[in-house]
Amino acid sequence: MDLGEKLFKLRKEKNLTQDDVAEKLNVTRQTVSKWETNQSTPDFDKILPLCDLFEISPNELLKEKEQEEIIDDDNAQYNFDEIKKHLFTRGKEDDYENMTKNQIKQKSAEVVSSSILLFIVAIAFAGIGTTVMVWNPVVVGCTFLVLIGIGVTRIVRHYMSIPKFDKTKEEIKQDKIVKQISDIIGAIGVAIYFIISFTTMAWHITWIIFIIVGMIEQIVRLIYMLKEDNNDEE
Repeated sequence: MDLGEKLFKLRKEKNLTQDDVAEKLNVTRQTVSKWETNQSTPDFDKILPLCDLFEISPNELLKEKEQEEIIDDDNAQYNFDEIKKHLFTRGKEDDYENMTKNQIKQKSAEVVSSSILLFIVAIAFAGIGTTVMVWNPVVVGCTFLVLIGIGVTRIVRHYMSIPKFDKTKEEIKQDKIVKQISDIIGAIGVAIYFIISFTTMAWHITWIIFIIVGMIEQIVRLIYMLKEDNNDEE
């Protein structure tokens, strides 16, 4: 019996649903489902809570899995500590399904702040490269677009990977505030774009305003995320 089958059996013995287990371990229902179907394995810090929930020891939870590994090759010598290490770190990088809500908030802050830094570097590079250093505009333009593309891709990939959590009333309220602020910033950005473009006729470069607007919107989002983290700590 593999780990997923055992978790499924133990849950059924306790007459618990996947939602029940998810709530007690502070993970999503999809995470529990992936554990039971062997699409992913529990993080190390979830093993003891699982054992407490099912009233078994860690050795009982992992023992049969280890024995099956040994049967595969009678002459092989296995380091069980190493087996457990790989068991709980397999596919852990950016494993949003196994993250708690606070961990995802911290990840969001890291992704947004680093992407904003990329936007700033791209804009600074474009400005210095074309005016001060007088580099080849094609090279400057391509590098600028690559940097912007990396930043946008990281943000889009991150927010598309976040599992659905039930939001608190405070979080819903803050989301509405952020959206309203973003709408206002977007409208102001469009107005500034047309005013500057028609005044200077520099249509070939004024589109950078939209990148700056997007960067400001992400800064607002980052500020509210950090505010939420401070509220959680209190």
